[in-house]
Amino acid sequence: MVVTDIDDKIIRRGWEENVSPTIIARMYEEEFKRDMLSLKVIPPAVYLRVTENVRHIIAFIEGIIKNGHAYATKEGDVYFDIQSIGDRYGKFAGAQDSQGEPGSSNKRDSRDFALWKRSKPQEPYWESPWGRGRPGWHIECSTIASGVFGRQLDIHSGGIDLAFPHHENEVAQSEAYHQCGQWANYFLHSGHLHLKGSAEKMSKSLKNYITIKDFLQSYSANEFRMFCLLTKYRSAIDYSDGSMSEARASLGTVSTFLHDAQAYMKGQLQCSAIQEASLWERLAETKSGVVKALADDFDTPKAIGAVMNLVYHGNRQLQPVSTPDGGARSPAVFGAMVSYMREVLDVFGIDLLHSEADAASSHGNFQGVVEQLTRFRSDVRAVALAHRSDPTTASLRNPLLKACDTLRDDLAPLGVLIKDRGVASTWEITEGKQRGQRVCDEETSS
Repeated sequence: MVVTDIDDKIIRRGWEENVSPTIIARMYEEEFKRDMLSLKVIPPAVYLRVTENVRHIIAFIEGIIKNGHAYATKEGDVYFDIQSIGDRYGKFAGAQDSQGEPGSSNKRDSRDFALWKRSKPQEPYWESPWGRGRPGWHIECSTIASGVFGRQLDIHSGGIDLAFPHHENEVAQSEAYHQCGQWANYFLHSGHLHLKGSAEKMSKSLKNYITIKDFLQSYSANEFRMFCLLTKYRSAIDYSDGSMSEARASLGTVSTFLHDAQAYMKGQLQCSAIQEASLWERLAETKSGVVKALADDFDTPKAIGAVMNLVYHGNRQLQPVSTPDGGARSPAVFGAMVSYMREVLDVFGIDLLHSEADAASSHGNFQGVVEQLTRFRSDVRAVALAHRSDPTTASLRNPLLKACDTLRDDLAPLGVLIKDRGVASTWEITEGKQRGQRVCDEETSS
């Protein structure tokens, strides 16, 4: 990951706060890293700062000049020569209508962009063959990417606002330096995050944003990931409590199925005979559908839809019955479904199993306490239900069942979801208190 730790905005903020631009850059870099970790984003193998690679950038610019695609002005600026590459410039939308970047009046073409900027008074600078200055914005990415990956990239990504001029200029200068016909094979341009009802993307400058720290007070990293997965990466996405609730509900549906399937495999959930052949067929269709969706321009909404459809068909089979019919059980197919769903979720960075284990481990032997409490409640409830047809025990039976319901409902906001399966009961630790409360309110045991 390239960290731009020197640019006009950083310099200006340093002047405003009367501190070194390096201090400003490091402060926001560390804040960014903390935020990414809180969202469970895997860190890059290495962070590469622009200020630590200036000598490589200078050498890269010299190579472009040597190949006849850049020139220095008498003021000490260096510009890329757009005319030198003819009609190869302008592959991305917006390029044709561009008036170019502001700069020296000695530019050969208004579209020419800066590779090196001469230093102004009180600005940081480095010595170069063209005098004191600093790198232009676009050149840093091409230089550092080339230093790591060589003369070609397979996939280059970024926000849609970077397509032009940033990525356009990266392509031009990289192909000019390497003298190759195609520097990057694929570009993935992602849409922006918007507050619902706003036409503008979220940004600090517009003050229409929510910080990651504040966001995580209400939602989890898993829920944010599901929120993103439900929209095509190319599309703008509206952030609202409604859209987050949809993501939470989808994640909750998957989580509930995984727990129900595990309960069935353990013999804790008694069901009618499972249509096993149908589920194996659905699983195969889901695997094929997910691969096709991701191969079609990374269509995550369609991939998640395929998984949710599998959950739907699995849930239709997991209907609890009070008295088992004695038929053969089918744990293998549910084991395969659970394993596959976890594999897909892991690809998307959603780990329901670990998030629940982390929550439990933070409270000592929390799981053991919940297990004993649930077992005691089940015993009390079983005794009460065993005498449900005896009118003489109603005065005792009804308060016991009510107490069982109250205990279940009181535990839900604390993140413990108890489900009654006929006479037996199962439990799970839920990630979001609101979701646990909603699910429990829909179920009664008495």
